[in-house]
Amino acid sequence: MVAFLSARDIARIVGEVGARRFWRRLVDYLRQDFARWDVFEKSPRYANHSPRGVIELMPTSDADAFAFKFVNGHPGNTQFNLQTVVAFGAMADVTTGYPTLIADMTLATAFRTGATSALAAAHLARSDSKVMALIGLGAQSEFQACAFNAVLGVDRLRVFDVDPEAIDKFERNMADFGLTIVRCADARSAAFGADIVTTITADKKLATILTDDMVAPGVHINAVGGDCPGKTELARELLLRSEIFVEYAPQTRIEGEIQQLDPEHPVTELREVLAGRRPGRSSSEAITIFDSVGFAVEDFSMLRLLRDLAWETGVGRKIDLLAEPANPKDLFSLLHPLDAEQEDIATLIKAGQAA
Repeated sequence: MVAFLSARDIARIVGEVGARRFWRRLVDYLRQDFARWDVFEKSPRYANHSPRGVIELMPTSDADAFAFKFVNGHPGNTQFNLQTVVAFGAMADVTTGYPTLIADMTLATAFRTGATSALAAAHLARSDSKVMALIGLGAQSEFQACAFNAVLGVDRLRVFDVDPEAIDKFERNMADFGLTIVRCADARSAAFGADIVTTITADKKLATILTDDMVAPGVHINAVGGDCPGKTELARELLLRSEIFVEYAPQTRIEGEIQQLDPEHPVTELREVLAGRRPGRSSSEAITIFDSVGFAVEDFSMLRLLRDLAWETGVGRKIDLLAEPANPKDLFSLLHPLDAEQEDIATLIKAGQAA
């Protein structure tokens, strides 16, 4: 039997733990796993690209557990009333190879992306940052807003999306969170006066959401939307005058904003900052960029937290996922379960007749 958590189960866990406590605990789990980065097996994710989107597998493991996530990215799905991104993940025991957890990762990925962004900003943004611009108000936007509020205390948002209905949706969802939200006419006006700028658009193309002249000294940019080859949000000139931080450089050079730069352009992996081996921003005037594409270790942290919270709260259920013959050396016996049952019934009938 394998533990299973649906999206509703995850929502219930968040409700029982409390949203703010959940965010902070997730950030702690991420920090712990970034601190032990070297124990993980790492590689760029496998990606199957098509004209309409991408399907990816993201595996990693430590000495005890193996985890993977299946995730897609199809920007055109909304025209079919489908989500742009859906995902599921699994953990397995390295010792036996048996899976221990299967979980929805559509909702969970939204949480881990927001938490990773907030963790990075806690070390890269100016400590007095309270105003964030959100450019792109799709499915991830509320999670970014909640994470930055819970972890950094960001309480003022300047928001923009090309779709007015997306702005309406965002305002409805955030109505009870005590945040000041300013609707802006375009990306330039949203970025004006912001301490942190989060770009999280969905179009799979070489776009330029932020140009060099839109970003003031001292701003931290949380670049989340550019996450596959041929998809960007930032102008190359802006990258060249900024201090750039990434999750796993071999993957980000393929998929992130830095795909626009020379392969040898210097970047700093976030783990180096968290470990104290490299500085974050060099000065209050520096522009810092977290070029976030998402990495498997973050999903490992998310699944590890869900596993622990499922045990603590009792939320979730067991599913009969695996073949489990009575004799582990006789898998073929599972092809005859009805025969075995009929034989048992026949034996009982004969015993009754004899009596």
